[in-house]
Parts: sequence; C-alpha cells; structure tokens
Amino acid sequence: MSRIEQALEKAAMLRGTTDRGQAVAPRQMEDLQPLERAELPPLPAEPLEGIRHDNPLLATLNDPHSYVSEEYRKLKSAIVAGTSVGEFRNTIMITSTLGGEGKSITALNLAITLAQEYDNTVLLIDADLRKPMTAQYLGIPGERGLSEYLSVGAHLPELLVRTGIGRLSILPAGKPAANPVELLSSQRMKDLLDEIRHRYPDRYVIIDAPPALPFAEVRSLSNLVDSIVFVVREGQSSLANIDEAISALNRKKILGIVFNEASAVGISSKYGYGYGYGGYGPSAEPAEARSTAEKTGKLSRILGKRGSK
Repeated sequence: MSRIEQALEKAAMLRGTTDRGQAVAPRQMEDLQPLERAELPPLPAEPLEGIRHDNPLLATLNDPHSYVSEEYRKLKSAIVAGTSVGEFRNTIMITSTLGGEGKSITALNLAITLAQEYDNTVLLIDADLRKPMTAQYLGIPGERGLSEYLSVGAHLPELLVRTGIGRLSILPAGKPAANPVELLSSQRMKDLLDEIRHRYPDRYVIIDAPPALPFAEVRSLSNLVDSIVFVVREGQSSLANIDEAISALNRKKILGIVFNEASAVGISSKYGYGYGYGGYGPSAEPAEARSTAEKTGKLSRILGKRGSK
C-alpha cells in the first residue's frame, strides 16, 4: 500500500463512518429552471487542437511511465475507492493552505489520470478566480470561463473546452474576477454544481479551488462539494497554518492530504518533486526536515480536532 493510500485511509478513519454523504443537501432537479437543465451538454462537439503536451509539470500526459505518474495513479485509485463507498461522491475540491503548494498541478494531473485510465467522463473546473492556472498549463484559451458564467450569464456550452485527453473537458476560470467571494458563494454556483452532480452522476468533477487560508470563498465551496483533497508542499506551510486552513473547511469531507515534494527512491530529477505521504524532496532544506512519523502524527491530530465541523 502506497503512502498516499495509507494517508487517505487514515483520514477516512479519523472522519469515521457516519459522515458519508454529509454534503449540503442539493436542490431537487424539478426545482431547477429549464434553462439551467439545458445549459450543460455532455461534452463540446470537437476536441480542441493544440493542447500543450510538452509541459514537464504534466507528468501524467508527457511521461506516463515516470515515478510521478505512478504516484498520481495511486492517488487516483485511492480517491476512486474513497468516493465510491455508499453514495457516489463525484465532486472533489482540491485546495491547499497557501499558494505555490501545487494544488493546480495536482488537480490537473489527477483529472488527466482519471480520464485516461478509466475512460471516465471528467470535468475540471478552474475555480481559482484570482490566479487561474489550468488554461496556461494546458495551453488552451482561458479568456472566458467560470467567471463569465457566474457574473454575466454566459452560455455554458460555449465555455467548455474538450481537450481530446480521454473524455476530459475543462471549464477555465475566465478573466480574474474582482469579486470572487460573491461569485463562488452565489446561488448560481450552487445550482451549477447541483446540476452537474445530478445530471451526470457518473462524471468526476475536479474543482481547482483557491488556497484555503487567505481566501474566504473556499469555505463556501467546501460546503458545496462532496469531497476535499488537501495539498501540502513540504517546507511551505507551518503546521499552525495547515491547522488553521483545515479548520476553515468542512473537515468531514476531507479524503486526505497529498504531500508535494515528498522524497522517494528513484524519483526522476527532471521533475524535482514527488507525491506521497511524508518525506522530503530534493529542494527541501535540511533545517526544515522532520521525521515522517512526527509530521504524519501531527497532521493526524490536526485532522482529528474539531470533528464536528
């Protein structure tokens, strides 16, 4: 069992078995306006040409046999298992404590892996309306997206980008918004996720959310999704900051923590980081290093506190 799988299992035990399906009660389909139901197609008609395949950060796309890609596959398998017990929980938010911890790369590689290996229909929503990165990483148009859908009522089918990577579609963030808290906390955002969850119950929806500590909109998003994956970059955030960030979320929905820049034997130096539970990567300073047992124990206690949230 990989370190990622162990981490997700540990988080599941800490949450207990009674919290499954604790997402905010969705609106019934009959409550949605006919226009809302008509706005969400299965996929855009044709895949977009020119998807960027040379980004070294997208290991699952350009180097599928690498160690990093294998770690993403393990993460994917653990998430599939964790979201399939009981009622399928198909909306998964990816967030972190602060910016620069690798949440967007994690969300994108996870979405690619899900689309490639299981032939699942996957929708990746870039909900980081302050600093969107998905379109840039993939080299796709990102001028219009979620921001325009929420703020000016843009027609959703015109905003979705079919990547041609399996059955992966992208809803870019669009232009950076001046009022992301209001947009992501709006009834229109709730209706969008409710519609996706019920109209396409077999579709995985990965949501790249803003960092949890500095931005209030993540708290609202955590109440709209089914599950949360929390990304921690080694040496980036203090345990106190991680504790504060997790406390701001609906912790019962946290599937587990992904450690970015975790060291592992055989990791390719061209990536400079790994994915796992514990450990330290090549860029970690010796003074920042802690034992895996010490760090995982502290994070376990963080996840175990204030379990009523």
